[in-house]
Amino acid sequence: MTTTPRGFRIGVDLGGTKIEAIALARDGQIAARERISTPRAYPETLSAIVDIVHRVELSTGATGAPVGIGIPGAVTPSTGLVKNANSVWLIGQPLGRDLEERLGRPVRLANDANCFAISEAADGAGSSADVVFGVILGTGVGGGIVVHGRALVGPNLIAGEWGHNPLPWMTPDEFPGPPCYCGKRGCIETFLSGPAFEREYAASTGDKLASVEIVKSAEAGSAHAIGVLARYHDRLARALASVINVVDPDVIVLGGGMSNVPSLAEAVSARLPRYVFSDSVHTRVVRNKHGDSSGVRGAAWLAD
Repeated sequence: MTTTPRGFRIGVDLGGTKIEAIALARDGQIAARERISTPRAYPETLSAIVDIVHRVELSTGATGAPVGIGIPGAVTPSTGLVKNANSVWLIGQPLGRDLEERLGRPVRLANDANCFAISEAADGAGSSADVVFGVILGTGVGGGIVVHGRALVGPNLIAGEWGHNPLPWMTPDEFPGPPCYCGKRGCIETFLSGPAFEREYAASTGDKLASVEIVKSAEAGSAHAIGVLARYHDRLARALASVINVVDPDVIVLGGGMSNVPSLAEAVSARLPRYVFSDSVHTRVVRNKHGDSSGVRGAAWLAD
């Protein structure tokens, strides 16, 4: 039986390493899912998004469904051009207009961290909270703020972009910090992204390992890996303490590939009292409920 387009929303999560698309039914159930690697050039990225949307539609038997896309950046309303994207080949490009032309329908774009935060605040790990700060710890570091179910965007389209503040309370060996693609040094992203975690281990040992292998090495008792992981815990606690000092959210939900590090939320929670400007810390730090699907689910909810 063919389902009408009105029965589904298409969500696309445009990540630094993968593109994921889903068909989301009105009851919140995922009816179809596709994943592909992210090309590292703009024309190929456009073609990949169009292709994956069509593949998801083919799986559902419907065409013309509304499309929402989470992107690693923001779109300037006056120009329609992408800015602040760590996938730098998107910067300055009219991504929304180009996709609408190729797909033949309206396309809604939003920051990927906002999509993640919307999803987790709606029916995820932050569903019972008034104020939710959603954190992306992946290829880059981003964040989104949801208050009473609505994402804060701000006049500069950067609400929640904690990843491009400097790491708080830097130690002498951390200062001035690694260079960032944004042109500054010492951004939180350069310490807490997945690639940053791997660079830290390589600098400490001379060996190159993927994040998951570093964690396994720490669990096996490697002193170097344990030290790198402990520094990651402390840096994340410092960075999130600065968010709490400004926003004071009820819940911080961790997302992105690094959120899969075992007991990360617990380790960070234990360190927060060292840095938060309060005699007690009631903000809960939790792992996401919807896993890798959270960002793409939030993108699908854009498509109304």
